Amino acid sequence: MVESPAQVERVAIAGAGICGLCVSLALAQQGHSVTIFERDETLPDGSGDHAFYHWQRRGAAQFRHPHAFLGLMCNLLQDHYPDLLEELYQAGARRIDLIDMLRPELLPQYQPQPGDEKLWILMCRRAIVETVLRRYVQRLTNVTVLSDTTVLGFISDEAADGLLVLRGLEYSQGGQQNTFAADIVIDASGRGSRFPRWFKALDVDVEETRDDAEIVYFTRHYRLNPGCEEPPRHGEEPAAGDLAYLKYGVFPGDDGNFAVILCLPLAETELRHAVRFGEGFDAIARSIPGIAPWLEPAHMNPTTEPFGMAGIQAVWRHYVSEGRPVALNFFAVGDAAIRTNPLYGRGCSIGMQHAHILAEVIAGSDDSAQRATEFATRTEEQIRPIFKSSLDEDRAGIKRAVAAYEGRLLHQPRSFKKWFALAFGDALGAAVKHDVHVVRGVMRTFHLLEKPGEFLRSKRIQWTVYRYMLRGRKRNAAERIVGGPARLDMHALVAGLGLPVQDDSANPTGVAK
Repeated sequence: MVESPAQVERVAIAGAGICGLCVSLALAQQGHSVTIFERDETLPDGSGDHAFYHWQRRGAAQFRHPHAFLGLMCNLLQDHYPDLLEELYQAGARRIDLIDMLRPELLPQYQPQPGDEKLWILMCRRAIVETVLRRYVQRLTNVTVLSDTTVLGFISDEAADGLLVLRGLEYSQGGQQNTFAADIVIDASGRGSRFPRWFKALDVDVEETRDDAEIVYFTRHYRLNPGCEEPPRHGEEPAAGDLAYLKYGVFPGDDGNFAVILCLPLAETELRHAVRFGEGFDAIARSIPGIAPWLEPAHMNPTTEPFGMAGIQAVWRHYVSEGRPVALNFFAVGDAAIRTNPLYGRGCSIGMQHAHILAEVIAGSDDSAQRATEFATRTEEQIRPIFKSSLDEDRAGIKRAVAAYEGRLLHQPRSFKKWFALAFGDALGAAVKHDVHVVRGVMRTFHLLEKPGEFLRSKRIQWTVYRYMLRGRKRNAAERIVGGPARLDMHALVAGLGLPVQDDSANPTGVAK
């Protein structure tokens, strides 16, 4: 637990999503007085399952899309809020440890090592996590959650050196406009944050980088029928993979619920049209060997129609530029400041990490300018590597998708350095299927417990991968291939379904409205 501050401060948080709730947890634990302003309706009574179907979360476009709750987030929960974690288990969340993720042929190799206990995930729908988390936070005596509340802007004045100083929020609730005085204002309002435009209206620019992943992300949820069990975790084909023109994955959840995702490049207009229909989504998913066992008609039933999310971008907002904060007493956390492709499942973990970085910074200093610069520095040090890795994956995915669309192979390496990097990657992909020590290293990166690729500094892992390189790149690359129809075969399958023809000119992303 972070040490309590010398004085209690009044904190205003815009947004009661997972990130905003995590910030409130961390600051409330220090003794601060926290008020959260949330535009969406109050959490309904009932279970998380009821919330999944009935809670209107306009402010969280990803609310019903599947989530991965990685080791980074899970260990923060376990270390700081064990009673909250227990409530998540009681609500149906499942813990999956490293040994549960190993392929059967690797189990004879496995010997527990220190740190393995941190390589675990929670499996459940986001609605379960958010329901339990919201109710837990609302029971805290020093946290108030105001739902059905619209933040209209912030209250500010100017310091002697010309810096903007935030003093609170303007908001409306029940048709009445009000102000709320605060010592600290936190933007946890997610990807739709309006703070940058409010700063712009005061001639204060927020520097931003933005890169489009050029995909649309579709989800459909299902539930196993009574008496039916999940397919084996390690079948002949993986339940997640990349066919270049389509990425896919199965997300097991709570109480027999699971979701399937299909991610399609913007250029794949026919496939994007097809997955908007239940028949089209299921036909595409069942044609992929890694998904097919999950969608046996006698074993499950869909619980939603397919739905999509567009505007998938990597975004980084700089609230400190050249050592000068945009504003004092202000912090942006999670998606409001940093956004990665949800395909990688890193958003909730990054958001919770960001919340704890902020709490530690606030506890460590009472100087507003020092807090702003320290928060920016620590964010850069701890989150930038994850962001960069996600962005690199996006860019590589775009190249693969373009090559698949054009019916060609990716460019051959033109230098030994490039060839070596590709051959090393192929060998690593093969080694991770056969060597527990390599798996353990890859999982540390997967769970965001160390900087991406840090495990490759291990001499043992390096020599293991070099040994696999001796098998030849062709053999290693073959182990990374996942089963599924070729692109033109998938288009032929879709064309044969006889789905309604629809003009998508008014809805170019192909996301169902």
